[in-house]
Amino acid sequence: MLKSVLIANRGEIARRVIRTAKRLGVRTIAVYSDADAKALHVREADEALHIGASPAKESYLRGEKIIAAAKQTGAEAIHPGYGFLSENADFAQAVIDAGLIWIGPNPDSIRAMGLKDAAKKLMAEAGVPTTPGYLGEDQSEERLQKEADAIGYPVLIKAVAGGGGKGMRKVEKKAEFKAALASAKREAAAAFGDDRVLLETYVQRPRHIEVQVFGDTHGNVVHLFERDCSLQRRHQKVIEEAPAPGMSDEARKAVTDAAVLAAKAVNYVGAGTIEFIADASEGLKGDRIWFMEMNTRLQVEHPVTEEITGQDLVEWQLRVASGEKLPLKQEELKINGWAMEARLYAEDPSTGFLPSIGRLEVFKLPDFVRVDSGFQGTDDVSPNYDPMLAKLIAHGETREQAMSELRDACADTRVWPVRTNAGFLVRCLEDERFSTGEVDTGLIASRGEPLTSQPKPDTDVSAAAAGAAIWHSRDHFLPEAKRGSVESPWNKITGFRLNAPPNKAVMLRHHGAESKAEWGKSFGDARGFVPRQDRLIVVHKRGEAYEFTLDTGERSADEATASDGAILSPMPGKIVSVAAKAGAKLKKGDPILVLEAMKMEHTLTAPFDGKLADLNAKAGAQVSEGVLLAKLEKD
Repeated sequence: MLKSVLIANRGEIARRVIRTAKRLGVRTIAVYSDADAKALHVREADEALHIGASPAKESYLRGEKIIAAAKQTGAEAIHPGYGFLSENADFAQAVIDAGLIWIGPNPDSIRAMGLKDAAKKLMAEAGVPTTPGYLGEDQSEERLQKEADAIGYPVLIKAVAGGGGKGMRKVEKKAEFKAALASAKREAAAAFGDDRVLLETYVQRPRHIEVQVFGDTHGNVVHLFERDCSLQRRHQKVIEEAPAPGMSDEARKAVTDAAVLAAKAVNYVGAGTIEFIADASEGLKGDRIWFMEMNTRLQVEHPVTEEITGQDLVEWQLRVASGEKLPLKQEELKINGWAMEARLYAEDPSTGFLPSIGRLEVFKLPDFVRVDSGFQGTDDVSPNYDPMLAKLIAHGETREQAMSELRDACADTRVWPVRTNAGFLVRCLEDERFSTGEVDTGLIASRGEPLTSQPKPDTDVSAAAAGAAIWHSRDHFLPEAKRGSVESPWNKITGFRLNAPPNKAVMLRHHGAESKAEWGKSFGDARGFVPRQDRLIVVHKRGEAYEFTLDTGERSADEATASDGAILSPMPGKIVSVAAKAGAKLKKGDPILVLEAMKMEHTLTAPFDGKLADLNAKAGAQVSEGVLLAKLEKD
């Protein structure tokens, strides 16, 4: 077994590797950027080295700094985690050339599977079924338009070098192709330094099925069954599960056999995932599942495979890298029960899933499921990295048990003031199609607002808000000039009465709407509290954080301008394109500009029909949070 390993990553995956390495007696070395100086993975490792500034391109993407850190600390091996340099063949080769052990596949295997077009050609030659499309070298707009027309719409544009939904666009009709192509190429270039794309026929009812494979240096390759990652938004996975619902023995054998064949075709070593797209219009059938791509690393969703197989995949990685054979043979691997994982993101579903940043003043995650996270309370969510806060993983004897436990875990999540998708996850898990296993990659988009919009506060939420306001009323809600340290009935919302009980009703405002709330004895599962600042009342229920203020008759500047058409920058970022001109007449939902932040593009659109009166945005400009970018006037 290896004696020491440097983890070339951060957050929850770094902590995940550290946890297993320590159990096996392997010394761990962490690396960190300026933003991560106080991060959990830094404190938990046996040793940690600073490698650069906060932006990933100045730290976690600097391979030479990581190799230097490994040599300085005497590390035997480098574990790349996922993301960053994990699928960079040149970095893998540099690690090997430096005399270190690379915990991952051979660089040649990474190269073979790293470009989607070349990988599909290789798989087709090896006898692995692939989806029809265009994989040509000619990347001219004219040729790609011609090929898309020939394939037929809807058609899928995919970045050749990409993953995680970046550089991917679904095009519904011919007239939309050029704009979608330009956006896909731009995003691909920013994310991977390569703007080449391929085209695929768009499967009308697609299921995303992937197979965990593992190879060793002795020529052995096994699969650890399949995962279903069909619940997605914008090609980003939301909830993953294993095994796949509705998977027959015949379909499972077909897809796992194909996955092992694909891994053997590139002499694969270590952990990898073969991703397939399935046409589920008539259920899962072995002859309607096609190779899509291979991820030559450990996946974010690997815990669900660990939960149903009872195996530690990081331990497998370390053992294979040490030259050992795979711990188990194929016939020794069995499926035990069902597992589901939900990705908790710092994002606001009600604003189109725009990322949220800031300090985690409240960060309470459930303790009755497995939680993999790189954060704790008072940590800062940085705009420099992926917005995932944690993974919640539930295991049960049946799909229904795992799903129920995961729903309760998401509902029990309390985070503030950073926005999260916890409530959205609860609603996804309660969706009828998902709960019955009738899921496909278009489910979230087809459901729309019922999934993404925060429900209105119910009576329990209002009562909890009233209770919190009354309980904490002394001083907190008074203007600062009138605050004092003396306990006084005049400082309380309940007032003072000689011949009657205290008044338990308060007037609250939520998103500009007035409501009368009364403090009752029971708030159900709603939990209210008063933060130390901003004169707010916050109530958590079912994963949602509801913010209230006392209705004093005054109106804040934010409320006064909330519907005046001001388009503000929701977070720090870079303007990559401007779609409208000053003076243009726009319809609700028309794009105004595209902002790039936290490794994703976000389109800011018109909130209502009107005229674009002002435009203060230029492509290429860096903007801070809250900057006025445009102003729309109602017709």
